[in-house]
Amino acid sequence: MRLGILTGMVSTEKKALATSVPGSRSNVTIAESWQTSIEKIQIAESLGYECVVVPESWQLSAIPWLSLIAEHTNKIQIGTSIINSFSRSPAALAQDFATLEIISEGRMILGIGSSSAAVVENYHGIPFKKPLRRLKEYTEIFNMLISGEKLFYEGEIYKLTQGFSLRYDRPRDHVPVWIASLTPKSLEQSGEIADGIMPVHWPSSRMFELKEQMNVGAKKIDRDVNEIVVAPHSHLFILDGNNDDAIWDEARKPLEMYINRMGNFYHEMMTRTGWEKEVAESQKAFADKDMDKAIQAISNDMVEEIQVIGTVEQIRDRLQERSKNGADVQIIYMPKGEPKEAGKLLEKLIS
Repeated sequence: MRLGILTGMVSTEKKALATSVPGSRSNVTIAESWQTSIEKIQIAESLGYECVVVPESWQLSAIPWLSLIAEHTNKIQIGTSIINSFSRSPAALAQDFATLEIISEGRMILGIGSSSAAVVENYHGIPFKKPLRRLKEYTEIFNMLISGEKLFYEGEIYKLTQGFSLRYDRPRDHVPVWIASLTPKSLEQSGEIADGIMPVHWPSSRMFELKEQMNVGAKKIDRDVNEIVVAPHSHLFILDGNNDDAIWDEARKPLEMYINRMGNFYHEMMTRTGWEKEVAESQKAFADKDMDKAIQAISNDMVEEIQVIGTVEQIRDRLQERSKNGADVQIIYMPKGEPKEAGKLLEKLIS
């Protein structure tokens, strides 16, 4: 079983952010800083976690945070989960990752996706057009620049005719590109262009379907689909017998949010993969502005299939099961708490 970590840049030392500890026995909060987050990443690295990835969405930029992680680690792979393909040009992102490749000595992963119309249009002010085609061209241009190839590219979106190249002392000539794929068309395209995929909220028992769908694209270029890493996000919720009902509700909330407030990709995927009733009921309640009902529409069966919930021992077994079902590397969220506390849980999960 291979595990990775997702963690954001929490805050600065002088202005720490108070965050509650899920599953704790009390309402105590802790203050985390970016220095604390680095310490926890170093613990994960020492335990054998394979990669650390960082989010961006509409919050803090991922790039400076990646640089800090690269400087303070030695062997763990470092990536994004995810950067969108609209707000930066492919050349700008290639420049960023070339610099990070030098700092990390060749440990970077580009995690990229199209994001959503809500974010792209209403945060970045860019029309959300041809997202799938843009991902393809973006990936191809990024790969060309990282490899040192002269940039002559004739696409539907990008037409680059001057032959620019990105010159630097390369640790390697390829940075793996992991794509946030969920739709059948995106999975098929990922079979042609991706080194890995990072699906969110994909059901455990249907994990094997990801490579089946990617194989449609892989066959077009005579590629072995098993070369492509499946790296789903695995959101953990720990039950300890003290506040379990509240933890179950916490596990429902991300599903409700993605169904009702994160664009069409997610609720359509959940409907396709067996949760049509829960999706429809949650959407109706959300339209009626009944938020509690929208959350409670998410059944325990749906939570168990998509999230990873249970005691620590049950969670470890569940992660093993997801691995057997087709998850090559599972990206879990960094545990809250002080580094020593988080490290104990990380060790239990990977032991």
